[in-house]
Amino acid sequence: MAKTALITGVTGQDGSYLAELLLQKNYTVYGIIRRTSTTPTERINHLSDRLHLVSGDLLDERSLRQIIEKTRPDEIYNLAAQSFVPESWSQAILTGEVTALGVTRLLNAIMDVNPRIRFYQASTSEMFGKAQCVPQNETTPFYPRSPYGVSKLYGHWITVNYRESYGLFACSGILFNHESPRRGLEFLTRKVTYAVAQIKAGLRHELRLGNLEAQRDWGYAPDYVEGMWRMLQADQPDDYVLATGETHSVREWVEKSFQMAGLDYRQYVKLDPQLVRPAEVDLLIGDASKARKNLGWQPSITFDQLIQLMVEADINLVARHGGTALHQPLRQ
Repeated sequence: MAKTALITGVTGQDGSYLAELLLQKNYTVYGIIRRTSTTPTERINHLSDRLHLVSGDLLDERSLRQIIEKTRPDEIYNLAAQSFVPESWSQAILTGEVTALGVTRLLNAIMDVNPRIRFYQASTSEMFGKAQCVPQNETTPFYPRSPYGVSKLYGHWITVNYRESYGLFACSGILFNHESPRRGLEFLTRKVTYAVAQIKAGLRHELRLGNLEAQRDWGYAPDYVEGMWRMLQADQPDDYVLATGETHSVREWVEKSFQMAGLDYRQYVKLDPQLVRPAEVDLLIGDASKARKNLGWQPSITFDQLIQLMVEADINLVARHGGTALHQPLRQ
């Protein structure tokens, strides 16, 4: 029989790709959105005839319980969070309420309505922070370096705790950085590729960045949402790292992005100390061998292919909208 899934954070990069994937697999898909005057739905508008949106909030456990009672999902994917790391410093309490305690509210609602629901929690490599070993896998000690990382760590451990205490089928995916043309403009990778497109079109003349030496493990978002789905199809619940196993510096991302547009980044990039995090995460690189072995998961495109995909998408976006577009392409 066809399954039903409920996605929090459905309007985000991962939520939109996950909704597409599940619809392709003939799921009935519900997405939770917060009712505001400016609810952003650009990434999912093309799914409007198949995706069911319901109003709810991770700050309101009662609304979560009512949604689960109404939609009767087989699987719940919790992708909602205050996920912009720099913003977590200025909104530390809100980040904790949504990104940390929101997980507990959702788990409590599952326990009250139907403990047989399979649950996915979106954890993050930011929990490793000041990495204690290289590469990082499921047994690496955590050392978060931002309120976002700390909040995600709470969400991760409360998921493990409910799984072990109540026997829930609850999994945490410890995902390393994953990007796409749908990445928000506030995130570094997209900030760079969109600026490259604007500079190429003569619409701006510089890009201000912080630490260029930080190193990250960057993959392609659609690959990672497939990994989420695979976790909930397994025979037993567990936690998994998803990563490419390669690390690249911010400088390398910037240099290659400009190169793919025929530009030299040194002519346009200005360093801005105000954009450096109070506590930086210097080196993240993941070991996804457990996911490869148990789930048959692996990334599909290379670092250079990912950058090329995003640069070309933003060049096309700027060409269509004259450099004034604030949102991302929908179907890349």
